Amino acid sequence: MNSLLEQIKKRRIALELKQHDMMLRIGISRQQYQRLESKGNPRLDTLELIAKGLKSELLLIPQEKLNVVLNVLAEESKASNTPSQSAKEKNKSLTDDPWQGLLGENE
Repeated sequence: MNSLLEQIKKRRIALELKQHDMMLRIGISRQQYQRLESKGNPRLDTLELIAKGLKSELLLIPQEKLNVVLNVLAEESKASNTPSQSAKEKNKSLTDDPWQGLLGENE
């Protein structure tokens, strides 16, 4: 399991954000954020700000449930990497019915 600071850095990179971008998202300077990400010991309120800035949530997961949570996240990740419909099929269906899904209806 990665340390919390490693997870924060990986999430920031996954969102294609630079350390400087965090200043606009959470209101701390790039230098402060860099220090925090590399070897910091952030306070809880700072962690909550960072989580919001990274479109994430802080959760306390009981150790006995950790494997279940990790498995659910892994399955969700696999499902999101599997396209449900090819781009060509989507374009064709939109050409046939340009109003498809406009109101959020599942057809």
